[in-house]
Amino acid sequence: MSSPAQTPAQVPARTPQERIRELSDLIRHHDRQYYVLDAPEITDAEYDALYRELQDLERQYPLPADPRSPTRRVGGEPLPAFSSFVHSLPMQSLDNAFTLEEWRGFVARTVRLLSGLPPQFWVDPKLDGLAVEVVYEKGRLVRAGTRGDGLIGEDVSANMRTVRNLPLVLRAAGQAVPEYLEVRGEVVIPHADFAALNAAQMRNGEKTFANPRNAAAGSVRQLDPRITAGRPLRFYAYGVGLVRWEREEMAWQSQEAIMRALSELGFAVPELSMLCAAPEDVETHYARVAEARSGLGCDIDGVVVKVNDLSQQEALGSTAKAPRWALAWKFAAIQGVTRLNDIQIQVGRTGVLTPVAVLTPVALAGVTVSRATLHNEDEIRAKDLRIYDQVVVQRAGDVIPEVVRPLLEKRTGNERVFVFPDRCPSCAGPAARLPGEAAWRCQNLSCPAQLKEGLVYFTSKAGLDVEGLGRKWVETLVDKGLIRSPADILRLKQEDLLGLERMGPKLAENIVTAIARARENADLTRLIRALGIRHVGAQTARVLAENFADLDALAVAESEELQRLPDIGPEVAASMRGFFASPDNQGLLAEFKQIGLWPAGASLRQASLRQASLAAQTHDKVSPLAGKRVLFTGALPELSRSEAARLVEEAGGIVTKSISKQVDYVVAGEAPGSKLAKARALGVAVLAPEEFAGLIKQGREEPEREISLRGRRFGFGPD
Repeated sequence: MSSPAQTPAQVPARTPQERIRELSDLIRHHDRQYYVLDAPEITDAEYDALYRELQDLERQYPLPADPRSPTRRVGGEPLPAFSSFVHSLPMQSLDNAFTLEEWRGFVARTVRLLSGLPPQFWVDPKLDGLAVEVVYEKGRLVRAGTRGDGLIGEDVSANMRTVRNLPLVLRAAGQAVPEYLEVRGEVVIPHADFAALNAAQMRNGEKTFANPRNAAAGSVRQLDPRITAGRPLRFYAYGVGLVRWEREEMAWQSQEAIMRALSELGFAVPELSMLCAAPEDVETHYARVAEARSGLGCDIDGVVVKVNDLSQQEALGSTAKAPRWALAWKFAAIQGVTRLNDIQIQVGRTGVLTPVAVLTPVALAGVTVSRATLHNEDEIRAKDLRIYDQVVVQRAGDVIPEVVRPLLEKRTGNERVFVFPDRCPSCAGPAARLPGEAAWRCQNLSCPAQLKEGLVYFTSKAGLDVEGLGRKWVETLVDKGLIRSPADILRLKQEDLLGLERMGPKLAENIVTAIARARENADLTRLIRALGIRHVGAQTARVLAENFADLDALAVAESEELQRLPDIGPEVAASMRGFFASPDNQGLLAEFKQIGLWPAGASLRQASLRQASLAAQTHDKVSPLAGKRVLFTGALPELSRSEAARLVEEAGGIVTKSISKQVDYVVAGEAPGSKLAKARALGVAVLAPEEFAGLIKQGREEPEREISLRGRRFGFGPD
């Protein structure tokens, strides 16, 4: 017999703490329905009432701070600056295809590398936003970082917690939750929300945003999380980085499994993603997504095609820049017609004179285009571009404005042929086009335009990354005669800045603090990049920093010595020798040393560590790693990369990041990159984590510490 129903008086009263938990769960449910599934179950007014009730209860009955509470999405106090975020696995860029032939070429290469085995493909729309990695430990969001240079980004954890559709705690319904999970995705602003955001900016008399991508990127990089919380950001997951499971058999085996699991765990994933059994299915789906792009609600500029099977992905590996198992297949550019009103010359930091088209503004894919680079003199001649031409313009990859061609049939006879100047428009010094080069260059090393561009680069994210000292401030400081070299930037004091227009005491203090922080944080790789040496990019700077003690050692390196290093050929070596042979540059380096900006390279740091280790442990055994070059690829189960590197250095070894025949051991952990395949091809010895632990142990007398690697235990000596 059923029991009688309870009357309202008989229902047990809930405590305020129970109601807080109930409201939190309810609001999280409705957040998912609204922001992730686009299927709201209650009205905005009903949602606001629940939210206000939760706020009131949390104020009346304060509990220990719960980072999962929906009220924590409003953002905390402003940050002084972003700290660095180191990616466990590189966030690589993707190779692009723009035509059907390029796509089919990718398929042919993939099948060949897989020994004729045709793979299945997972296809996602390529969202045009800001790439971010979010990290979960035991199902809870613990930190988040921007892509940055692929190796190191900015820690934006406080800001990402305010993104409404990003789960703070992963749902476990029907899906196992990894012990540790790095999720990669894109932060975007939907079209409708972008229009509303710009309308609000206009009402408040504030600057509007050029496009949704810029708005999303700027919002995530706000130092005040409360500003980020007020922006309509959305996070869409497209993959994972490092993943650790309680049991290895729980691991995902395909991209399809990853995406379905991420959806079940509570993440929003891109619409129109699907598994394609054959290349022809990818082509059909590409056309379908291209046709539907205007109705998706977010900017997309193509599709990303990935080999579905993760074991095949591993077999294909990666190049230094991009995985071989994925491709961004871009849509055809959206074009428009406008007038070419003028061609102006810009002077870059290396003296290159770049022609820029000045256009009658034209709207392309939601962005107003009024200028576009013409690259060089040959480009103008090849396209037969003339001032006052009617021209076809497009945004290459939906990003970079480009002049495609003139409309010859619309010429009136009033068009004017552009004559490339043989004088620099900035300093009036001579310009020359060297044999074999397409570019004209200003020959005056004291050219103000070159000075400005070089100093802008020195302080930019690609250089020392001086937060808050952007292009406009650098140009103002040059114009006011306050800086003439990178060393002058490092000497700036607060009183130097206070006389500048719109420069208050707080901003001046922040800039001086940012300069000091950049000087303290600069390693040799970053400083070499900041110097702006021609042909020396991020990868080459890393190689140089790994192989030279400091800038003194690099300055005296001969061309032949440089060319023995990976990725350095005659052109790069000649550029390096020319830079260090310049008396002006020698003077600049002397100033750096005097100021204290003189970081040590890997070889000097490791020599110091080896010396200290030998002095402190003269009775220890000689380690089999002494004098050996060791490279790590993949993740070690129980050691961070920095801990493992420290063990090698203490044993007298040298840690390197570039694979070559000079490397003695490659330690391959979980999810190793393309360096493993290169090591095997070069015949370099490959060690499993437990074998690496064994070599470390051989150089220690007494095992005072133990760590676990893949379930086995190995003794280590004192730290």
